[in-house]
Amino acid sequence: MFFERHQGGERAVLVQLQLGGAERDLSLLEFEELVASAGAESVATVTGSRSAPHARTFVGEGKLEEIADACQTHGAEVVIFNHALSPSQERNLERTLSCRVLARTGLILDIFAQRARTHEGKLQVELAQLTHMSTRLVRGWTHLERQKGGIGLRGPGETQLETDRRLLRVRIKSIQARLERVRNQREQSRRARRRAELPVLSLVGYTNAGKSTLFNRVTASRVYAADQLFATLDPTLARVDIEHLGPVLFADTVGFISDLPTTLVEAFKATLEETANASLLLHVVDVSATNRDELMADVETVLGEIKADGLPQLVVLNKLDLLEQAPRIVRNEAGIATAVYLSAATGAGIDLLFEAIRERLSVALFDEEITLDPHRARLRAALYELGAVCSEAWEPDGSSRLHVRLPLADWRRLNP
Repeated sequence: MFFERHQGGERAVLVQLQLGGAERDLSLLEFEELVASAGAESVATVTGSRSAPHARTFVGEGKLEEIADACQTHGAEVVIFNHALSPSQERNLERTLSCRVLARTGLILDIFAQRARTHEGKLQVELAQLTHMSTRLVRGWTHLERQKGGIGLRGPGETQLETDRRLLRVRIKSIQARLERVRNQREQSRRARRRAELPVLSLVGYTNAGKSTLFNRVTASRVYAADQLFATLDPTLARVDIEHLGPVLFADTVGFISDLPTTLVEAFKATLEETANASLLLHVVDVSATNRDELMADVETVLGEIKADGLPQLVVLNKLDLLEQAPRIVRNEAGIATAVYLSAATGAGIDLLFEAIRERLSVALFDEEITLDPHRARLRAALYELGAVCSEAWEPDGSSRLHVRLPLADWRRLNP
């Protein structure tokens, strides 16, 4: 776009080190799934351990030779690190290996760029890419390194670099202004929902936990769902009428991942605000994952970054069909539903999910017995139209006694 780089293909050598002092081991399987999601073919994997990253090349000389040999043997044109690399480390590695070098952040950005479908999603991805690129512009101008300055030695290198930086700044400001308008539009929509007291249930969770499959199951939608990382990028909202509760909004959002790049969190702030303003978070978890506690902790970390960690939360333990267990609701000592075991793929346990949602949102319900005189027939008809009448009995004087259950906002609207 703004600078020259090595032309690369899709054959990749993967590099992952276990660094001393790391809180937990990195998942090689997840790294391989990320690479596959980006469309690359993994031809070799180089692993090892170091007490600390090498300041110049991240890996030591011996490991660097091993990577170079793997690239030459397999004809790889890109080396992908499951780590964050500094711009100078990427530049030094590319010079030594004579091929493209990609860090974990760049890999995730590439996947997001492929999956963005809506105009807003594309803007958010471009903003993240440009922000990431702005620290790495100098890599494209290494062929002008000899133009140090001085009489007769000055060249266009610095001028071109400054031109690129200016173009980046202008484009970033333009995208930020457009996203600000999107954020204002979303805020107007949220204000309208708050006035209507329409509850919003936001599906959050680690990537590939089954959020989109669950969203399709409960809303009868056809959102793209696949067994791959970051299948969903653009948020989707759908209205669902839950029996004995009324209408609610389900929001399907982008999945989280460990070490989610801060540039992505910042760029997707307009989208993630849907999560931060939810009435109830449905934390979808892959119950079959062996490290599910660590994955849940990663999600909580991102929720903290977007200031959504204090919202009410219901844990949805999905993919129960892989364990061949029965669906169930888990309650705390106070009898409040805290988790639901279900399978979005088969639909087993969806009724229990609705039951738990009704319990958690019941504070916003009007659940009473009322008596209506014969002249209130219009209100009675409206209650039946909403499906709010649980039972009805007639009094000798012709009035009707109804047990009604409906959202408090609807009751106030019908009976001001």
